[in-house]
This record gives sequence, structure tokens and C-alpha cells, in this order.
Amino acid sequence: MIEQWQIEQYHQQGFLVVENVLSAEEIAALQRDFDGWVEESRSQQAAWGETLDGRARFDLEGDHRADHPSLRRVSSPTEISADYRRAALQSRMAQIAGQLTGSQGARFHHSKINSKLPHTATKVEWHQDFLFTPHSNDDIVTALLMVSEVTPENGPLNVVPGSHKGPLYSHWQNGRFTGAVDKSVVDEQCGQPAACFGPPGSVCFMHTRLLHASSPNETELPRTLFIAVYAAEDALPFGDNPLPSLDAGALVSGEESGTIRSTANQFRLPQKPSGASFFVQQAGNDLARS
Repeated sequence: MIEQWQIEQYHQQGFLVVENVLSAEEIAALQRDFDGWVEESRSQQAAWGETLDGRARFDLEGDHRADHPSLRRVSSPTEISADYRRAALQSRMAQIAGQLTGSQGARFHHSKINSKLPHTATKVEWHQDFLFTPHSNDDIVTALLMVSEVTPENGPLNVVPGSHKGPLYSHWQNGRFTGAVDKSVVDEQCGQPAACFGPPGSVCFMHTRLLHASSPNETELPRTLFIAVYAAEDALPFGDNPLPSLDAGALVSGEESGTIRSTANQFRLPQKPSGASFFVQQAGNDLARS
């Protein structure tokens, strides 16, 4: 599905942007569904809907208004959209993710849409995905599909190349799971990030340990990402799935090995947010779990 040099670049840098992973027709179908959810959001004043674990499916930014929609998260869209389910489980994106895990096969773990509509306040603090979804090994790929065009200006993903080879940084501060690294880590490690952008249908494949963040979208162009997480077939998940779905654990490439592989890591397990998404944790508003 991709060339050997791309696989090597991924393992060296911790991320890889591939264009034209999904077709224009596939992207148009995903965009239609998301546009419908944005229209629905105009009549909402707080997070709504329900996922398998009872939390809200649709999450709104604080600047959301009927005339200024700010739908920032759709959790497990594979549960409510056949097109998003196909993209997660049966697309070229899933096959490439399987290549990049470097194991016998790959499993689907969870998915979500993270969106920044025009001139909205949503941002993501610096963090590492593995600390939200720890497994027995860290051959885990986060695939970020660009449903809309992502530019250097409209809040793209920013990453620290090579940081996946470094330590796992605590995402707990002062006894609270903040879902972000300490400011001292940001000052020391995140001063020269690389932006990941591309036309619709592009995917940024990112190693689970890579430090990354993103800024608000201050442009007229929406920035919408469909994010699917894939784990090596022989990686055993620790703790609850943060965004459970009926397809969690489904094999999307390769074969069953019947074995579990462990690598040496030491970390504190995360907390699942009581609110609709991890945004409330990063903002320090998940008071029910503080």
C-alpha cells in the first residue's frame, strides 16, 4: 500500500503524511454526514447524543452558537454512519496502518472526529496518545484522515519529529489527569514542531508516543479530521477504551497470532473523562473526576 521508504520515514520521524488515501467520492460521503451533524448542532446548547458507555456523542466548544456552530468532537461516528465505519475498517487507511504497526496484523481500537470550524476556539494541548490508550506494547498508529483541506493556517496537527523515541511524559499534574504534558516538557521539547497538512483524502499516520498539539482555527476554512486508532494485533489494551464501539478489537489487516507481546513501559493509567471528551480534562473542567 505504501513504499518501504515511507515505512522507514514513519519509524524514523514518528509520522507520515500520505495523500489520496481515500477517493473524492469517499470523502464527499464523510463530509455530507458531518455537515448534517453540524446543522443539527445549531439547535443544541450542550453536548448531546449517547455512546455505548452513556456519555454524550457530540461535544460543543464554549463559543458554540446557533449562528456560529462549534461542534468540536463526534465520538465513535462508526456507530452512526456506514461511511465512517467503512473508512475505519475497510479502507486503504486501515491497510496502511496495518503496515505501519510492523506486526502480523492490526486491530481497530476507537475513532472520533475532531473538528475546528471557521473561527472557533478549539485547541489541543501537547500530549502523547499512548497515555490515553495504553497497551502491552506501543506499536499503535493514530490515523488522522483529512476530511476537509488542512492548511498551515487553519489549526493543523503539530508534531515533534522523533519524539516517539523519547520517554513517556506524565499526563498527571497535582494529582489530576490533565491529558497533557507539563509546561516544562513543552518548553524543553516542543519549540520546533512540524505541521501536518494536505488536501482532503490525505492521512497523517502518527506513532502513539509522538508529542503533538494543535492551535485554534482563525481562518474561514474548516479543519475536520476523522481519527482512527489501530493497534498491533498482539497488543493487549490496558484499562477502559476511551471511546468504545461495537467494532473495538476487530482485525482490519493480517491474521490472528494468538499471542500477546509486551514491551517495557512504566506509566500511570489514565482516567476516562466524565464529560463528553478529553477537551474537558485539558481545560481542567472535568470536576467530577478531580
